[in-house]
Amino acid sequence: MTVSATARTTEQTKALTAIEQLVRFALERGLIESVDEDYARNLLLEMFGFSEPYLGEEEPEQLEGPQPALDILIDYAFGIGLFPENTDTYRDLLNAKIMGNLLARPSEMLREFNRLAHAHGIEAATNRFYQLSIDSNYIRMDRVSKNVYWEHESEYGVIEITINLSKPEKSPKEIAMAKLLPPPVYPKCLLCRENVGYAGRVNHPARQNLRTIPLTLNGEPWFFQYSPYVYYNEHCIVFHHDHVPMKLTKDTLRRLLEFVDVYPHYFIGSNADLPIVGGSILTHDHFQGGRHTFPIQTAPKEAVFSHPDYAGTTASIVKWPMSVLRLTGTDKEILLELANKIYEDWKQYSDPDADILAFSGEGANKVPHNTVTPIAHRTPDGSYEMDLVLRNNRTSEEYPAGIFHPHEEMHHIKKENIGLIEVMGLAILPGRLKEELDLAADILAGDTELYDTLVRQENHSLAQHKPWIMELVAKYGRSRSKEKAWKLVQSEVGSIFVEILGHAGVYKRTEAGQEAFRRFVSHLGCRPVE
Repeated sequence: MTVSATARTTEQTKALTAIEQLVRFALERGLIESVDEDYARNLLLEMFGFSEPYLGEEEPEQLEGPQPALDILIDYAFGIGLFPENTDTYRDLLNAKIMGNLLARPSEMLREFNRLAHAHGIEAATNRFYQLSIDSNYIRMDRVSKNVYWEHESEYGVIEITINLSKPEKSPKEIAMAKLLPPPVYPKCLLCRENVGYAGRVNHPARQNLRTIPLTLNGEPWFFQYSPYVYYNEHCIVFHHDHVPMKLTKDTLRRLLEFVDVYPHYFIGSNADLPIVGGSILTHDHFQGGRHTFPIQTAPKEAVFSHPDYAGTTASIVKWPMSVLRLTGTDKEILLELANKIYEDWKQYSDPDADILAFSGEGANKVPHNTVTPIAHRTPDGSYEMDLVLRNNRTSEEYPAGIFHPHEEMHHIKKENIGLIEVMGLAILPGRLKEELDLAADILAGDTELYDTLVRQENHSLAQHKPWIMELVAKYGRSRSKEKAWKLVQSEVGSIFVEILGHAGVYKRTEAGQEAFRRFVSHLGCRPVE
């Protein structure tokens, strides 16, 4: 049923005003062109059951971002029964649908991207594409801005810490509903190309406002898009055309180097391809990149080596809590060959004295454990640089979650895989820590009642932090200001993350560990550069 101007309520007037604001915002930001204005407005009027647009005399307030107007429309939609429950999940499904009506088709977006790249360079094209991804509300900057971020000074340089609050949490009812749904068939995962324009469902986000850019890597079709959660500046995802599992090969390394040829202002990296040391999605081959200088990239070289068979390239041990070989050279093909040699040799390499075993089991039950996390970028002089972070995914009775994984005493801060982003020195910590760390700071600032309750109650909300908090109290007391207590907690968490990276390092930062690292470099046939 449509609503005429004579029977409008205040809520309806607010909704119509919001529609007008969104259409004008889309025009101003170039999401649509002037010829699309009436069409886009009519799509939204139909969606909310209106027969006429906003006809008020007052000019609607200009928007800095779409979310305020979207919230008004989504509230109105819930009020008229367009979705069953007023939860983040259902609101997000409608949010993407609204903005999808205010965004150019994929082909039009691609034409503009290619035009800008040809006329002004790839950097101008990605600048525009990134801003469109924000303006279309695909990247939810209203949520990303809530993430907690700080820097931690360490012996390895500045380490970055974030508490991730940008992913909305599902209600228990939604989680239960999702479990009742059949396994996804279409799209098969969050990285599949079929997500573009997809309406979503309770167990899969809507993607009507997602756009992607096709590109060719190693003669194969891939796609480029931005992450909706942008953990760092211009956080992008490069994913395979087909739903194929991650497999790290020489072709993977070649794709990374080809990407930085086309996008020289971005870094790109791949998660490792084995469980525990890999990323969260191993079922669809993909990379992550972006325009950000990570702590690992500024970490100094401790020892430089060359190999007689790979002229013009160097391999350096990097001062980093994990075990990193940095390859540098001007010839992409030679550097690729050296990177692949190191990778293939590492997959077969064992050093029992350093607790490094490439395989377990025998025959058909033989299980590989060694792999790498590769990261590529261009240096200011145009050279190629590739970091190969050595990984091993063995478990043991002492460390059932992984020998080279955050150990159990660290799980109160982070127990998830150490993936590509963390490897590079940016901690992505769970959202629960925002409140938990704030309460820990309250204790250090003198909240005696909270501390006494924590000590007495086994099932306290801070129970998993109890040994750590008691250690902090013994070390620092409970008489600081809240501001100083919070800074202290941040510093301690930063130190824990550095220690976690050390746990993930296959060669420890000890004399024996570094001697073992050099044994592997010598095994490769590399020689020190004098």
